[in-house]
Amino acid sequence: MIDIIKAEATHRAGWETLWRQNIAKFGAPDMSDDVIDGLWQRILNSDHGMQAWLAMDRDTDHDAWTVVGLAHIIVHPHTFSLRNVAYLEDFWVSEDQRGKGIGGKMMSELQVQAKQQDWVRLYWLTAGDNHGAQRMYDRLTERVDSVLYKIDTL
Repeated sequence: MIDIIKAEATHRAGWETLWRQNIAKFGAPDMSDDVIDGLWQRILNSDHGMQAWLAMDRDTDHDAWTVVGLAHIIVHPHTFSLRNVAYLEDFWVSEDQRGKGIGGKMMSELQVQAKQQDWVRLYWLTAGDNHGAQRMYDRLTERVDSVLYKIDTL
């Protein structure tokens, strides 16, 4: 049984396991523990715009829960409305759990949250070569024709 819930302090270990899988895949395996700790503190801080939503799988034999998916969103103001928008910055389902509908269930819950919290929209970017994610996203909504520019300041 999969439940989608907002992250709480007790979920740290499961969240971190998945977060480390995600950063290894996307080129940041050397992220320091200080940065990971700081990210977790942002997630837990209700005054910060960052939220984490977790897909939790229940092992009914042991009445235990395992984190199998995560979504980090950043809620922020919108210049065309007085309502907020939410940017889906990170989305990850454990590789051994893919193909079970967990990603779709997570996206459905984020849409519910968007309506309940009165966000104008939920939006995200994905890499051009991330075809697996694109297949799921294409089932959910239409693509927007945009071009991303960035200036790194490191």
